[in-house]
Amino acid sequence: MSTKDWLEKDFYKVLGVSKSADADEIKKAYRKLARKYHPDSNAGDAGAEAKFKEVSEAYDVVGDPKKRKEYDEARRLFGSGGFRMPSGSGTGGGFNFDVGDLFNRGGAGSAGGGLGDILGGMFGGGRTTTTTSTARPRRGADIETEATIEFAEAVNGVTVGLRMTSDEPCKTCRGTGAKYGTVPKVCLKCEGTGMQTSVQGGVFAMTEPCTECRGRGLVVDQPCETCHGSGRGQSSKTMQVRIPAGVQDNQRIRLKGKGAAGERGGPAGDLYVTVHVKPHRIFGRQGEHLTLNVPVSFTEAALGAEIKVPTLDGLPVTVRIPAGTANGSKLRVRGKGSVRRDGTKGDLLLTLEVQVPHELSEEQRAKLQEFSSASDQPDLRAGLFGSP
Repeated sequence: MSTKDWLEKDFYKVLGVSKSADADEIKKAYRKLARKYHPDSNAGDAGAEAKFKEVSEAYDVVGDPKKRKEYDEARRLFGSGGFRMPSGSGTGGGFNFDVGDLFNRGGAGSAGGGLGDILGGMFGGGRTTTTTSTARPRRGADIETEATIEFAEAVNGVTVGLRMTSDEPCKTCRGTGAKYGTVPKVCLKCEGTGMQTSVQGGVFAMTEPCTECRGRGLVVDQPCETCHGSGRGQSSKTMQVRIPAGVQDNQRIRLKGKGAAGERGGPAGDLYVTVHVKPHRIFGRQGEHLTLNVPVSFTEAALGAEIKVPTLDGLPVTVRIPAGTANGSKLRVRGKGSVRRDGTKGDLLLTLEVQVPHELSEEQRAKLQEFSSASDQPDLRAGLFGSP
């Protein structure tokens, strides 16, 4: 429908309401008329079907606050098809000219789109797509795959080769779906858009892929013998994909434009890679930090010590354990964790596990008993027996 048509139709009159009617009045009037003229209640009545479409069209405009405001303003400016301007010739009154000329429907000397282009956003556009329109470009499909990498590769980043099978334009018909020597035609049902709109229950409008062309916007009389008219074929290729540093297990990475190729100049889809990270023998992950459980002896914890601990890059570091360190204490080694997005590194978090010997020699037992007698410690469990 052209912009001229939108302006010349009185949608308030179609619904039987005044221009000052509120949203509830408009909705009530629409529902009453929709029930009256619905095709399900008027099987075979072409007049009722046309009236139903007219009512639905009217409600689509004045039932939408934004469209209604634009419609009212346009009607105020242009009246009912004529645009009145004061005459400069002194003849008095004014003169009219057809709003169709104002919207420039195709004069031989026209260089622009007329006022219809100026109001292009109003009511969904000022021009009507016809069956001679060129079919629109179509975006390629997204592809999903998986990759399994080592723990260190997840921390530092890695490039992996992925072999993928996806659809692409058929090589025989070059994506048209038509037999060699023939060309596809624009779908008459959807006018090349690939989409169709239907009204459900007289209230809701649903847009879905066209059932005639299956969303392609094109139909073929003689299908390609290779792709049977789909215009698509299968391709296998190996792609080098960069897995960023710091990726987590089961994280989904999106690679824009690395999916299936588009149709008719449309953009390629995206590639989604779900990354699985193998667990490490001794290291763990806590966000941007690495974790490591470090066993220490009873005497190292009690007296303090300097010990060496491994790092993921293979170079050990020396850390100092303070005297009197308790089991489960935490130490931090800065800059030895996972790589962050800005290129810096997190830390290595150490959890100290104090090891108590399971067996003692006679000499060790005697020394510990001597230590216990000399320590003169208060009863550590005295607080457990206090009054509530």
